[in-house]
Amino acid sequence: MLQKFDERNRDLIVNINGELVHRDKAGISPFDSAVQGGDAVWEGLRLYNGRIFKLHEHLDRLERSARALSFAEIPPREKIIGEIKRTLAANKMRDGVHIRLTLTRGIKTTSGMDPRLNQSGPTLVVLAEHKAPVYAKTGLSLITSKIRRPPPDVLDARIHHANLLNSILAKIEANNAGADDALMLDTRGFVAETNATHIFIARNSDVATSRVVACPEGITRATVIEICTAEKIRCLETDLSVVDVYGAHEIFCTGTMGELAAVIRIDNRQIGDGKVGAMTKRLSDLYLERTKIEGTQVVDL
Repeated sequence: MLQKFDERNRDLIVNINGELVHRDKAGISPFDSAVQGGDAVWEGLRLYNGRIFKLHEHLDRLERSARALSFAEIPPREKIIGEIKRTLAANKMRDGVHIRLTLTRGIKTTSGMDPRLNQSGPTLVVLAEHKAPVYAKTGLSLITSKIRRPPPDVLDARIHHANLLNSILAKIEANNAGADDALMLDTRGFVAETNATHIFIARNSDVATSRVVACPEGITRATVIEICTAEKIRCLETDLSVVDVYGAHEIFCTGTMGELAAVIRIDNRQIGDGKVGAMTKRLSDLYLERTKIEGTQVVDL
């Protein structure tokens, strides 16, 4: 699976610390913390008919992550939302848009790891692209990666940080194996998530997902759990082994960029009947119903 370039994005206007510039002229300092050490936090947002779904939940996570990394300054929420609105207006966007929001520790006085070298405040980047959900609706194939997700005492996954090399290495494995993505385990051998999404399995009328130990607190994941509660679908948060995954009747991934996407093959093993299952379809439809009516209005229609 390789995302295709959308011609509508050729002349995007990007927002860097409030400056709106053409994508080809956008840039950040080589002294910025994101360049120096991946020292940044980020969120992926999706725009549906002028509304950003779960915007405040995403901004809550952004702030928690920045505080966990001891950022000296975090822009006020109203400022961040204002810059998102300016970026969408500059690009005349209202629907079918994915927004990558990045907050770095900012520019250092000289190259180095020490956060005390950051004395000019954070850098806020708003990148909005025309982008439909990226995963095929016909089902994905995964391989189990040899790369493990670290435990909280090494690097707590609840910090939504921008150092994604762990996931990138797993994605390289998936690419080399001809799979769409990679299933990643924690150091105990239990399922964490894929290199980019959370994992749910379904067996009969029950649904289960891995605990938040070596994976972030996903916004889409939480929404699916909310939907299950509302629909009286039994949903467990538990340790899942590879055996649990192989024996699932259905598997699906969740994430803002791809919404809900079925998995029909893992490690050359067919999952269920090799097609998108009834539970996956049901939850996908219920999720899309929510995106049509919920969200924070950021574009005047």
